[in-house]
Amino acid sequence: MCGINGIVGLKGIDAEKCINEMNMRLSHRGPDAQDFVKFENAAFGHARLSIIDLDARSNQPMMDSSGRYCLVFNGEIYNYKQVKSWLKDYQFITEGDTEVVLAAYLKWGKDSLTRFNGMFAFAVYDTVERTVFIARDRMGIKPLYYHLSANRLLFSSEIRPIIHSGLIDKKIDKDALLDYVRYQTVHAPSTIIEGVKMLMPGHYIFMSDSEFTMDAYYDVRNAYVRHSHKMGYEDIKTEVRNKLSSAVETRMVADVDFGAFLSGGIDSSAIVALMSRHASNPINTFSITFDEDKFSEAKYAKIIADKYQTNHHEIKLSASHFIEELPNALSAMDHPSGDGPNTYVVSGAVRKEGIKMAMSGLGGDELFAGYDVFQRSLSLLNKKWVMSFPPPVRKLIAKPYKWSKKSVAGDKFEELLMLDYWDVNYTYPVSRKVQTDGQTMKLLDLDGISKNEVFRICSQWIGYGTPGFEVPDLSKVSLCEINTYLQNVLLRDSDQMSMAHGLELRVPFMDHQLIESVIGIKDEYKYPSTPKRLLVDALGDLLPSEIVDRPKMGFTFPWEVWMQNELAEFTTTMLEGLKSRDWMDEKELTNMYDRFKQGDKRYTWSRIWYLLVLEDWLQKNGIDE
Repeated sequence: MCGINGIVGLKGIDAEKCINEMNMRLSHRGPDAQDFVKFENAAFGHARLSIIDLDARSNQPMMDSSGRYCLVFNGEIYNYKQVKSWLKDYQFITEGDTEVVLAAYLKWGKDSLTRFNGMFAFAVYDTVERTVFIARDRMGIKPLYYHLSANRLLFSSEIRPIIHSGLIDKKIDKDALLDYVRYQTVHAPSTIIEGVKMLMPGHYIFMSDSEFTMDAYYDVRNAYVRHSHKMGYEDIKTEVRNKLSSAVETRMVADVDFGAFLSGGIDSSAIVALMSRHASNPINTFSITFDEDKFSEAKYAKIIADKYQTNHHEIKLSASHFIEELPNALSAMDHPSGDGPNTYVVSGAVRKEGIKMAMSGLGGDELFAGYDVFQRSLSLLNKKWVMSFPPPVRKLIAKPYKWSKKSVAGDKFEELLMLDYWDVNYTYPVSRKVQTDGQTMKLLDLDGISKNEVFRICSQWIGYGTPGFEVPDLSKVSLCEINTYLQNVLLRDSDQMSMAHGLELRVPFMDHQLIESVIGIKDEYKYPSTPKRLLVDALGDLLPSEIVDRPKMGFTFPWEVWMQNELAEFTTTMLEGLKSRDWMDEKELTNMYDRFKQGDKRYTWSRIWYLLVLEDWLQKNGIDE
C-alpha cells in the first residue's frame, strides 16, 4: 500500500520540483521509501508502505528489465502468485506483487486487469511510445485522482498533491459544491476542485501524444451471477460462506504483522472467525472501548476473541482523547467529508501497536441489507398506490406530518411525497440527503435545483439505461449504496484516514466475486427480518448467539455540547469563514446555527458540522474562490 504521483507533459515546467512537492504531500502514505524518476515527457513519484516483499528491490518507481517501461503502483494484488505462474517467460528479480503487475501489463496490456484480484491504482509509462496507461480496481477501493489539460495530465492517490503541484488553478467546483451540501460528500468522478476528477472504479485511461481514451473494463451488471436467483437457500448459504471465506483467505497475504478491527458486531466478528480458520497462529484483534460502559462493545468483542483465541487488544479511548485528536484528523483529510475522524483515531491507535495492515468489516451492511434504508425502500415500493393521488393532495398529506414531527425525517417525508415515482432510484437519493432540496436552496441562495448526482448514479445502475439488467429490489438498494455512500464516503474516508497513519485496510466484503454472487440473490433470502439474516445463516455456528442476538448499540460523541463549548472557537471561526463566501447565504447559515443552539431537531449538529469541515479544508488548502 502506497501513494503514487505522475505528470505527463513536462514542457515549460520544473518537473523535478513539481514531482518532489507531490511526493512530499504523500509521504504519510509511504513512510518506508520515497523516490521519483523523470523521463523526456513524464515524471513519476512514489511513496512506499511495505506490506508484501520488504526488499528494497521492490521500491518504486519500478522499471522493467529493458528500461522501457516504468510502473508506479498503489494497492495489493491478492492473487499475484497465481498471475506470476502464468508469466513464465518473464525473468523476475523480486518476490512481490508490484513486478507481477508490470510483467502482466507488458504481456496482456489492458486485459491484465481482468486477471487481477485486488485493490489497486497504478500507472505504466512507455518511454519509447510516450504513452501512459492508468487503471483503478473494480470496486474503487483505492483512489486515483487526475487533472487533464490541453498539454498535461497529472495524477495522484490523493487530491492535495495535485492542487499543490503549482500546475493547476485552485477553484471550487460549484456543481460539486451543490452535491456536497446535499450529501456531505462529492460523488465521483467530480471532486470539490474544478478540473480535478476521480477515475471511476473499474476504469482505465490510455494517453499518447495524440490520443486520450477513458473506458470501463469491469461492470458488475455484466458479471453478476444470474443463476443465484434460482438457487435454493441451502445452496445460497454455502456459496456465500465459501465466497466470503475465500475473500478473507486471499487477503491474509502479508510479510508484516497484521490484524483485524473487532467491534463485536456481526461484520467484524465474521471476518475474525474466518481469519482464525485460515491462520496458523493466533491473529491480532483490536477493539476500541470507551469509558462510558453503556456504549462499550468490549464484552461482545471479547466473546469473539475468546472463542477464537485471538491476541486481543483493548484500546480505551475517552471523549477528551478524541477531541484532542480532532485537529490532526481534520489536517489529515484529503477531501472534505462529513465523516472520517472516528477512523483516524482508531487507525492511529492500531498503528501504535506496530500493525501495518488490518482487516475491516466495511461493506457488510451494504451487501447484506444491514441499514434501515433497505427496509424503508421495500416499504415504499409496497405503497406505490400513494402516488395515484395528485400532487396537491399529497402535499396536503405531507404538511401536517412534517410540522408534527419537526425533524429531518419529517422534511424528507415531504420530499418523498412530492416525487414523480417511488422506484428505488427516486426514493434512495432522498434517504441519503443531509440537507433537503429546500434547505440546500436557502443555503446556496438558489432559485431551483434539478441536477442530483445520487439520482443520476442510481438511475445509471438500476433505472433507465440498463436494459436486460434486472436484479431483486434489495440488490438495487445495495447497488445504490455501493456506488454512492460506500465509495464516496466510507471507502474514501477509510483510505485517507488509515493511510494518514501508514495503516493499510483490507475489506473482504468488497471482493468482486462475492458481490457478483450476492447481487443476484432474491429478496426473500436477504430480507432483514433479523440483522443481516443471510450472512448470519451462512456462517452458522461461527457466530455465537450472543453476537447475533445482541441489542443494537452505538456510541455518539457529544458533538452538540462540544460545538458550543470545547469546539466553540473552531465553530465560530469556520462559520464566519463560510459567511464570507460569495456562494453561501449568510442570513440562512446564521439562522441555521441559531436554531441548532435552540435545540431544533431539524437542525442537528451533523447538518452543520460537515459545512464547518468544508470551510476548514478550503482554508487549509488555500481555496479562495
